[in-house]
Amino acid sequence: MRATLFTMCLSLFVSTAAAVDSLNVRCVGGIDTPGEAYGVAIQGDYAYVADGDSGLLVISIADPAQPVEVGHLSTPGTLRGVVVIGSKLYAAADTAGLRVISVADPAQPVELGYVITPGRLYGIAIGGPNFEYVYAAADTAGLRVISVANPAHPVEVGYNDTLEQAYGVTDCGDYVCVANGSDGVRIISVSDPTHPTRVGFYWVMSGQACGVTFSGGCGYVATGLRGLHIFSMADPAYPRYVGQCGAYNRSWGVALSGPNAYLAADEAGLRVISVSDPESPFEVGYYDMPGWVNGVAVSGEYVYVAYGREGLQVFQFYGPGVGETTQPRASDRAPAATVVGSLPAGVAAFDAMGRRVVNPKPGVYFVREAQAQTQARAVRKVIVSR
Repeated sequence: MRATLFTMCLSLFVSTAAAVDSLNVRCVGGIDTPGEAYGVAIQGDYAYVADGDSGLLVISIADPAQPVEVGHLSTPGTLRGVVVIGSKLYAAADTAGLRVISVADPAQPVELGYVITPGRLYGIAIGGPNFEYVYAAADTAGLRVISVANPAHPVEVGYNDTLEQAYGVTDCGDYVCVANGSDGVRIISVSDPTHPTRVGFYWVMSGQACGVTFSGGCGYVATGLRGLHIFSMADPAYPRYVGQCGAYNRSWGVALSGPNAYLAADEAGLRVISVSDPESPFEVGYYDMPGWVNGVAVSGEYVYVAYGREGLQVFQFYGPGVGETTQPRASDRAPAATVVGSLPAGVAAFDAMGRRVVNPKPGVYFVREAQAQTQARAVRKVIVSR
């Protein structure tokens, strides 16, 4: 029986790997969009998608397996990046500048105001004590600082010429980090928003800095050719290399959730990298997607990817593959495989790679069993027969 079970497990693993070029990540759902999806932001049950020339799309993700468009606003220019705070959404619209949009009613987004700045706005971040400033990465026009204290009349109050192509930006309190193309990452003081001042920079070693985010004193950079770079901001004037993982063609977006970084990488799709030890990051999952993978956001257990002409795609990362619990369960008996005709409704079943299986067919699966509150949940191997 043991040899037969091992053979069945191996067979299931091989067939699954051949069918889906992924590791520990499954595609949950998706929705095509009229234009090219460049950026995505999540708030509550809604995904806000910067959809290139078609404008802003509001998509309900109450059921991530079946996202549904519920609102749309046509905007001038090419929408490339979005940030949503409360009932306000801020959109980088390339040569059409910054657009401020009310999403108080997600079904009917309304533009409140806009400001045209030099350059082409690609990425934006929002900061200040009351979220009254938008920091915009404006390509060759560098960093633009825009006051949105009056959403109906946003106004540029300061700028810093970064001397390269500013693609992405993230807020770090009194500083912002600008992903500045082949010049790496510029660290700029915005303690005085009217006079943003460069204080340091981080070079990404023969790559391009395309996207950046910040957490726990470290910057995380999505780069061209060099994958994910991590640097310390302990001393903003002298940012220090911490770790690096991957060598993808070009990564435009990066998002953090728990111990993982999620990277949107052209031609390499969605990459999941463990950053629990920032000095030794390593890849723990991926989902290959050819073509333009532009932006990524994470909310709860779901990952939302702005996938160019394929629109918005929803994924789920399940972590490393599961195996049967080796310790006795609460009933103090060793775990044993069980043969069943079908699994009860609502039971979470996983394959050997840790991917959840919604409609289990005959084969070998792993299910998690609830235990006493003082004990971890056990994992039991189950064979679903015909």
